[in-house]
Amino acid sequence: MPNPPHLAHSPSCFQLPALFLVLSGAFELSNSNGWQVLQPEGPMLVAEGETLLLRCTVIGSCMDATMKWVKVSSQEQQEIYNFKHGFFPGVMPMIQRTLEPLNCDYSIYIHNVTRKQAGTYHCVRSDGLNEHSKMKWDEGTSVLVKGAGEPNLWIIQPQELVLATTGDTVFLNCTVLGNGPSGPIRWFRGTGMSREAIYNFEGISQPNVTAVRASNSDFSILLQGVSTECAGTYYCVKFQRKSNSQYMSGQGTMLRVKAKPISPNKTEVISQPIASAPMSDY
Repeated sequence: MPNPPHLAHSPSCFQLPALFLVLSGAFELSNSNGWQVLQPEGPMLVAEGETLLLRCTVIGSCMDATMKWVKVSSQEQQEIYNFKHGFFPGVMPMIQRTLEPLNCDYSIYIHNVTRKQAGTYHCVRSDGLNEHSKMKWDEGTSVLVKGAGEPNLWIIQPQELVLATTGDTVFLNCTVLGNGPSGPIRWFRGTGMSREAIYNFEGISQPNVTAVRASNSDFSILLQGVSTECAGTYYCVKFQRKSNSQYMSGQGTMLRVKAKPISPNKTEVISQPIASAPMSDY
């Protein structure tokens, strides 16, 4: 997808571009035994009453392993499904052993979804020796549940605050899920009449701002070579094409940029006038 044209004048907050690393949208948990647990990060959007499919694949040896799903919400942990034992109403496994004997599918269906089932789901493996339920709970597949009568569109900005140093490349995350009116997604800094246009996925954008577009629902951007003037709150906004008006906005991501400290190896030379000694009379 070609990048949109840029504005004629560069904003004062951008400097020279810096190198960056884009991470994939899948979470991988692995160990030294040569196996990996793969599941998408999400977020996934499902309406109340619908069926949710949570995918999980183990690559490597899955023999004699206990697999289970755990949901984390509001600091609480709940076992959703255990492939070895237990009774879990409304949850069914989608066990489909692939032709490759070292690949195992531990995906599950959750039927008749309710609001209570929103949260982050973790596909957890235990081989009886190591309990991997102690994995990092900030990873997993996040699930959002839409109630009846709510808008059919979700704009998700999961980062409340991003801290950076001058010269850094900053990743601003935005995911748009569901269906809305025809129209572009745009990024702004600030609100109201004084807000600054940063990026338009169908139009003119600022230099040194690029789109990530890891998927069709990904509207994240990269700010390259930021300076302290880049600080502010950035909003991912959906527009209606017909009326050319704002339809919905994300909650915003605050960016704080601090100046890079001066290296102690660099000394600052200050030139001062040196008083000359009076000449002697001969």
